[in-house]
Amino acid sequence: MTSSDVVEKIARAVLYEGYMLYPYRESALKNQQRWNFGVLYPPAWAVQQTGSSDRSYFQMECVAQDVETGTFDVSARFLQLMQRRSGERDWQEAVEQKISVKGLVARKLTAATHVEAFVFPGDHAVDGRVEISAEELHQGIHRLTVRVTNTSAVHATTRNEALLHSLASAHAVMTLHGGQFVSQIDPPDPLRDAVAACQNIGVWPVLVGDADAHDTMLGAPIILYDFPQIAPESKGDLFDSTEIDEILILRILTLSDSEKDEIRRSDERARRILERLESSPQEHLMELHGRLSKLEPAAFDRRATSPYQKGDRVRLCPKKRADIFDTVLEGKIAIVEAVEEDFEGNIHLAVTIEDDPGRDLGEMRQIGHRFFYSLTEVKPVNNIAST
Repeated sequence: MTSSDVVEKIARAVLYEGYMLYPYRESALKNQQRWNFGVLYPPAWAVQQTGSSDRSYFQMECVAQDVETGTFDVSARFLQLMQRRSGERDWQEAVEQKISVKGLVARKLTAATHVEAFVFPGDHAVDGRVEISAEELHQGIHRLTVRVTNTSAVHATTRNEALLHSLASAHAVMTLHGGQFVSQIDPPDPLRDAVAACQNIGVWPVLVGDADAHDTMLGAPIILYDFPQIAPESKGDLFDSTEIDEILILRILTLSDSEKDEIRRSDERARRILERLESSPQEHLMELHGRLSKLEPAAFDRRATSPYQKGDRVRLCPKKRADIFDTVLEGKIAIVEAVEEDFEGNIHLAVTIEDDPGRDLGEMRQIGHRFFYSLTEVKPVNNIAST
């Protein structure tokens, strides 16, 4: 995957975060009002919301090194909400919008701000402005500023009306062609004060893309770390991108038929999510269930530390009664799958249950079919490995 592909996946995850929330039904209370992050409202609405976080603009500032001879690009992206109607049913559907400005020169921007006005028409048109400027802090060090403003001249009386003239999930991406961005989270000591002086309003700049290049900065409406990644096991968007895929998928698949029908009749993107999940092979869920990246050799002699070894049969005698499994599994015959040592030097036996139909999942180290017990919680039985 190229650096631009990584940036695109992160940007799309940010764009649709909160667009529609599980259970992805319009009748669900939390979907009766949009919960997108980074909403830029019409100025008239933002001004009258005294004491709230509603605003009509965001500002992204970051520090870049060695940009005198190179150029940089800026793109601003957001969702424009459209009111749709089918029969007696109304709903809002999002259209992706993007404004791109390429070939900017930092040296020129120190003298004059670049202004890019935009209009996206429709029944609920949105107008806006992108302002890009630069300030030379020291030789070879510049502060780059991007300010995106909703300029729609609308006097809405309700939040839902204001949302139809808003920039939802608004964010920006800056890409350098020559030079490097400085991390806003962990800047080098000589540039720490310069970074601290940056005024970021409504967005949080983080480095994205190639970790060696430091050439792309995302101004996200949510707080992220530098170089965020989409989990490789994730097969597609869920609009809850900071949540756990497996939990969301299992919950969606267990919705009732009537609830699924409502999803199919509503938002097109939500319908595609449902269709994708219903047709996904079981292996995709197994990949989401966790994976073992690397096994480290034990730092102790198993035979000297534990009287048991892999393949031994033991009878379970739980003592802690920590959960329901301690009661259900008492007296069961188990097979030692591994001998493990924790950070405090305590020895534990990882076991699978002999008569568990899903014992093969336990041998694959899957949760729910593999259990841990101390040496005092098992008793030996005929130690002949089970077949």
